[in-house]
Amino acid sequence: QVQLVESGGGLVQPGGSLRLSCVASGITFSLNYMAWYRQAPGKQRELVAGISSGNVINYPDSVKGRFTISRDNAQNTVTLQMNSLKPEDTAVYYCRSDYRGILRYWGQGTRVTVSS
Repeated sequence: QVQLVESGGGLVQPGGSLRLSCVASGITFSLNYMAWYRQAPGKQRELVAGISSGNVINYPDSVKGRFTISRDNAQNTVTLQMNSLKPEDTAVYYCRSDYRGILRYWGQGTRVTVSS
């Protein structure tokens, strides 16, 4: 059974930081493209950061320079370090695995609220 379990969300003030983690089980983690997405109320889910099995990383411009994605294949974990958070970063953040576009799984999400 595949599980992606996110943790680390919460309430943070603007300018603050949070670190999200996603622990995967039931997949060959090292072979998967791993990504973080987010979905704000009333908006479509969007890619926040992705990291390939070969550690090629991509970010949209909206988070570039503020967010950092990393992976630990030994721990089956992908992490998203979020700095300089803004109110517009408020969303539910989801972890996703993707094996060659064939097998894709989502976590249940962790809520991030940026507010003073």
